[in-house]
Amino acid sequence: MKNKRLTKIGPALKKLRKDKKMTQEELASRCSIPRSYISSLENDMKLPKLRTIFVLASGLGMKASELMKEIESFYLDQA
Repeated sequence: MKNKRLTKIGPALKKLRKDKKMTQEELASRCSIPRSYISSLENDMKLPKLRTIFVLASGLGMKASELMKEIESFYLDQA
């Protein structure tokens, strides 16, 4: 059975953003994407495309692989 937690990145993305002391507006500006899209991601209303993962990672000051590891760790800690 597919692990549904790993199809939702919202809470992990929000935690990472807040850990970096960024607002949604700041992250959106760094990524050149609308703030409303950041909100949709954080509220699990949308899932990002692979390209967007790279953009978000850059906006957060990390590599995409590091972002995915952080998201995975977030959910493993929740288990």
